[in-house]
Amino acid sequence: MIEFRAVSKRFDDGTVAVDDLDLVVEAGTITVFVGPSGCGKTTSLRMINRMLDPTSGTVLVDGRDVLQVDPPRLRRGIGYVIQQAGLFPHRTVLDNVATVPLLSGWSKRDARARAAELLELVGLDGDMGRRYPVQLSGGQQQRVGVARALAADPPVLLMDEPFSAVDPVVREGLQDELLRLHAELGKTVVFVTHDIDEAVRIGEKVAVFRQGGVLAQYDRPAELLARPADDFVASFVGKDRGYRGLSFVDPAGIEVRGGATTRLGEPVSPSREWLLALDADERPRGWLPPGTSADGPLTEDLLVPGGSLYERGTAVRGALDSALSSPSGLGVVVEPTGRYAGVLRGAQVLDVIDRERAERG
Repeated sequence: MIEFRAVSKRFDDGTVAVDDLDLVVEAGTITVFVGPSGCGKTTSLRMINRMLDPTSGTVLVDGRDVLQVDPPRLRRGIGYVIQQAGLFPHRTVLDNVATVPLLSGWSKRDARARAAELLELVGLDGDMGRRYPVQLSGGQQQRVGVARALAADPPVLLMDEPFSAVDPVVREGLQDELLRLHAELGKTVVFVTHDIDEAVRIGEKVAVFRQGGVLAQYDRPAELLARPADDFVASFVGKDRGYRGLSFVDPAGIEVRGGATTRLGEPVSPSREWLLALDADERPRGWLPPGTSADGPLTEDLLVPGGSLYERGTAVRGALDSALSSPSGLGVVVEPTGRYAGVLRGAQVLDVIDRERAERG
């Protein structure tokens, strides 16, 4: 557990970066610090591992005042991941990850064995270990940064905007990887971001900071979106917070129905309705518009892109998006394997949302 007790940080020029912060990060959870630039979220993070010391108040990690612990010793129990990964360019990926175990007194053989295990854990092929950071993509470098932070098996992991420098697709994949690792390892994670979508997606609790280093609201994502504490929080989480809140609506009531389908490689017969084209593995490939005909078998060049796919059982937000983005007006539902499961209509999703709202009163 991490505690901030009346913590403030003032710099020599008089700037107040953090102002009287009281906050508890429960052990084994992901807590996200979010807010505009200059609001004190990164300063708060850095006081946990004594990269900065508080001007007043107390920061405790597992009940111990961090100011009473030697900084190098404190940091050996706290993993740290930053933007751009911060890898040593002159060392191989394997040796980058092995750095912390070596500094902790491990033998070179054991440290490298641990590094190889961690590369696999974060989803990187073992051959990556022989490469240098410059030979990796941005997303791969961030995975190496996470592996290095986990190398000494620290109970606490600090992450300072680690995914902000990669493109949206890679970023979502890294978020998924973090959630998977957390479910497997159960670390206490404090994550800093300026992106409210990222915050509500990965955080079990979210701390919203305002300018001047003041904590504006600390709550579970669903509560933050449904009941912002004031106008600042409401503005920061955005006018579309109701749509974001669909991520927390139970999808159990969504009925998946069979839809009209056709298959790639089969003869094309004109239809009065949209047909969903499947490949040989039963995966959706796109929509065949009504009235389409061709002399030969169905090929992908006849198809219209199908919009987003909704994985059965996941957040209602994805179900509504699949219906809204589909050219046919039908959302395509797939199993976790990617195989076609059926279709849904946006009206069905809205009915589920209305029922959920009525049950909440």
